Amino acid sequence: MKIERQAKILELIVKKEIGTQEELTAELSAAGFNATQATVSRDIREMKLTKIADSAGKLRYVAYKTTEDDMNEKYIRIFLDGFVSMDNAQNILVIKTVSGMAMAVAAALDHMDYPEIVGSIAGDDTIMCAVRSIDDTVVLMGKLKRIIDHIANV
Repeated sequence: MKIERQAKILELIVKKEIGTQEELTAELSAAGFNATQATVSRDIREMKLTKIADSAGKLRYVAYKTTEDDMNEKYIRIFLDGFVSMDNAQNILVIKTVSGMAMAVAAALDHMDYPEIVGSIAGDDTIMCAVRSIDDTVVLMGKLKRIIDHIANV
C-alpha cells in the first residue's frame, strides 16, 4: 500500500499544484487512499519531496532530483553488488545475480536507461532482458563488461 500511495503522491504533485500536507492528504483521500497527515509527512520525507515557488510565488511540492551522475553511480553500485555473470540467447540477455538481488539489479538496469533494453523480468537470482536485436545484445554486453572491468581495474 505504501508503494502505491507514494506513486500516487508523485502523480498528484506532477498533475496538480499542491503546496501543503493538508492539500495532499485531501487529494489522496479523493483518490481512495486513507492516509493521515503524519503518514503523508513521513512519505514526503522518505520521498525527499521539496517545495519550490511557482511563477506566481506560490509554494508547491516537487520531487527532489539528485544529479544524473549521482543516480547513475548508485545504480552502477547496485548492479555491481548483485552481478555474478551474463550470457545471451539470441536477443535475450540473461544476467545471474547474487541470490535475492535480481529485482534490485533489474531496477538499476531500467534506471540506467540503456536504449537496447526493451524490458526485463527478474526472479530471485536471474534476470532476463529482452533486447531489441542480437547486435544490440552484443553492444549491451560490451557496455556492461566495461563497467565491470573499470571497477575491477580501480
